[in-house]
Amino acid sequence: MIEEQGRVIAREPGAVWVETLRQSTCGSCSARHGCGQALLQRAGVGSRHGHIRVLSEEPLTIGEQVLIGVPEQALLRSSLLVYLLPLGGLFALALTGQAIGLSEPLLVLLALGGLLGGLLLVRLLAHRAAGSPELQPRLLRRLPAATPSPSCAIEVAGQAEL
Repeated sequence: MIEEQGRVIAREPGAVWVETLRQSTCGSCSARHGCGQALLQRAGVGSRHGHIRVLSEEPLTIGEQVLIGVPEQALLRSSLLVYLLPLGGLFALALTGQAIGLSEPLLVLLALGGLLGGLLLVRLLAHRAAGSPELQPRLLRRLPAATPSPSCAIEVAGQAEL
């Protein structure tokens, strides 16, 4: 199970919306100086907060800290489908065209058609699986509320107590 901490920001029947803070591993990556993702992060492009719909029958309050999870198998299967299906279509049609002796420009067009066909099939399968509960993030548990330190309470209250 791939887990992530978050905060409940909205409720709806049978689900809650959770805000998570996206963690970056750019600081520990050896390719961080030549990476486009690290460059975009330094430039401040994109939000660091993600909003995720999580299935939950528990009565949660807005602002509550929770731990959510996605099954690893679901993520692995989805990733394989998204990457391998379009590539499989590309190679299958290109090899079929080559086997029947098409010219190179037609092979390129046929290969592109296979790629687009694979992408359309991925889109169709994604729409069908969108409502599947086993692919949805789910609530694992509530996290204990963080108690603010006295210095935080002073900052929030705007008072200088010693």
